[in-house]
Amino acid sequence: METSMTQEILRGIRKEFFAYRNGIIADKMRKAGDPHPMMMGCLLVDIMTITRQVREIVGDNEQLAAIASELWADTNSRECRLAAPMLYPADMMSPELAMQWCQSVETTEVADNLCHKLLRHLTCADGLFRQLIAQEKPLVKYTGYRLLLNLVLMGKVVPNASLKAVIEADAHQPGLSQIIKDILEETED
Repeated sequence: METSMTQEILRGIRKEFFAYRNGIIADKMRKAGDPHPMMMGCLLVDIMTITRQVREIVGDNEQLAAIASELWADTNSRECRLAAPMLYPADMMSPELAMQWCQSVETTEVADNLCHKLLRHLTCADGLFRQLIAQEKPLVKYTGYRLLLNLVLMGKVVPNASLKAVIEADAHQPGLSQIIKDILEETED
């Protein structure tokens, strides 16, 4: 894809974010501590509408991957970080790139969306969540558990006794208690 065409599509995406902006939501998110300097307060459903339109226009997976990578690189924009996993083709994401994206997650909202829209569809998802929950960085570990919950809900992972022991050992960690409770409830016999 030509660089100028990529830039034109990216400008169009940002214009759409502006058109769907919601100042009330953006202000509430800022007050709640969201770290993104650029925040339009777009609803996820609106971001999904925008990315669906981009998919229809672009169509080519390599082009979509390039656009998604550019969006993901914009760590200042909440909407760009949420749109990137919606556009990146799952069959093109390598385990190494998936790990890089997970290590750069800055909020639980971004982690939740990344796992739901992209990571749970990767062939390496099982190994990825296991690597992530072993990490010390809280948001990376959270991302691993969010991915595990997605995989459990999809029936792709059924935790055995040793995995349940690892999960239960992390239940005391800040920010993980609810997601671990959800995983354990889903795996009860």
